[in-house]
Parts: sequence; C-alpha cells; structure tokens
Amino acid sequence: MLISIPPKYAVAQVVGYIKGKSAIHIARTYLDQKKNYGGMSFWARGYFVSTVGTDEGVVRTYIREQEKEDSRVEQLSLFK
Repeated sequence: MLISIPPKYAVAQVVGYIKGKSAIHIARTYLDQKKNYGGMSFWARGYFVSTVGTDEGVVRTYIREQEKEDSRVEQLSLFK
C-alpha cells in the first residue's frame, strides 16, 4: 500500500485507523459478526513504514504489477 500522510497526522495514528476499520469490515463482511468483541485481533501488532522519495514511480509500478506476478507464480505452482 502506498499512501501519502499529511504531516499533521502521526503515522501510527493512520496505520491504527486503517487496521482497525479494515478488521471491523472484514469481520462483519466475511466472518458474519454483527458486533465488535473485545480481545479479538485480526492484524499483527506491528507494521513497516518507509519513506519514498524519487523512487515513488518505481514503487507504484511494483505495487500495480504485484497482482500479476502473484497470479503468475500461482499458475506455475499448479504444475508441481
């Protein structure tokens, strides 16, 4: 995921928001949970963050092409 975070927001705050909202959505949509239950966790505790400067175009291309690459590798594993 490549996102731009305005300086007024802390990285931890944005990542926490994304992880929290996506976990709730996944639980309600795919696990058929109607309520949020405390003590449950979906994502790992940590995360990795790196800055992108002049290589932003390269990173964007890599992300776009990753799904195709994953599909290609998956197809190759069918013949094993």
